[in-house]
Amino acid sequence: MWLKNITLLNFKNYADASISFSKTVNAFVGNNGAGKTNLLDAIHYLCLCKGYFNPIDSQQIKTAEDLFLIQGDFDRKEKNEKITCGVKRNQKKQFKRNKKEYDKLADHIGLFPLVMISPYDTNIITDGSEERRRFMDNVISQTDTHYLDELILYNRHLLNRNALFKQIGITRSYDPTLLEIYNEQLVQSGLKIFAKRKQFMLDFIPLFDKYYQFLTDDNEQVSLQYQSQLSDTPFEQLLAQSIEKDKILERTTTGIHKDDLIFTITEMPLKKFGSQGQQKSFLIALKLAQYAYLQKHKGFKPLLLLDDIFDKLDDNRMHKLMEMVSHQDFGQIFITDTGRERVLALFNKINVPVTLFEVNNGSVNHA
Repeated sequence: MWLKNITLLNFKNYADASISFSKTVNAFVGNNGAGKTNLLDAIHYLCLCKGYFNPIDSQQIKTAEDLFLIQGDFDRKEKNEKITCGVKRNQKKQFKRNKKEYDKLADHIGLFPLVMISPYDTNIITDGSEERRRFMDNVISQTDTHYLDELILYNRHLLNRNALFKQIGITRSYDPTLLEIYNEQLVQSGLKIFAKRKQFMLDFIPLFDKYYQFLTDDNEQVSLQYQSQLSDTPFEQLLAQSIEKDKILERTTTGIHKDDLIFTITEMPLKKFGSQGQQKSFLIALKLAQYAYLQKHKGFKPLLLLDDIFDKLDDNRMHKLMEMVSHQDFGQIFITDTGRERVLALFNKINVPVTLFEVNNGSVNHA
């Protein structure tokens, strides 16, 4: 699969832009603030129905305009696919595949798999467990159409159960039968998600280990573990044990919405003891493992988007990364960087052709 072209209208700092891409490496070069990352975000919209950096669609519309439009032509399994995303202020987002609008956006997820690597990803390491669950859920959702539906269902049941506890806090009384129903619904949905996350991690961890060791020449000992309360105790029992605590806090304190991924280096927390370079290598290995996992389960190569990732990587790791993604089992790649000469020198060194685009204040020109 590859993206042949993209057209933007009133998207972020682009009034109007049309770009045709090569099937291999495409690099956007220019100063900070020129709009390089916005181009990657537009590609992300086409593949996953939303921006990577900001979940609020209306904030992506160019200042003083009423709508944005993104359109792209993909070659997917040797067929042309035209994807269109349109957002008008105060209106529902429109998303079309070959001019036919989707009934629900979830039906699009996974058809055009994509992996983005960005400096923004440090929140996977530094922020709370929600970010790490989001990473895990994003990968699984692109390979399992039922998983996203199950997540939506679980969150709906969770909201209902939490609302009941808030009501208990106000009235000091509740219907035990209703709580039992909510518990059953939560358990039924939660167990399905837990099983899929467990299986995913079994497949994913060996891929992660392989990429991290390649990036670091096997010099550092890191580990990635899936942590869930359900690993040790049946979900029904967890809910029963926590009911008094849930009443006091007026929310559900146990379940798969508390799952986490544990990152360590030399058996110490990566967040506290990993250098910036080590954390960066860890994140890149996570994302490359995501790529390999998606390719394995989709049967074709996803798009790979690398946003300003040369910062904080030493020359050796940077060279190994580019060598890996250019020569191994990777498809179309999009890169942003401030240094035109750095990009050219890097790809000349590994003897890989690169298509350069110069970005300057909302305009894109083939260099």
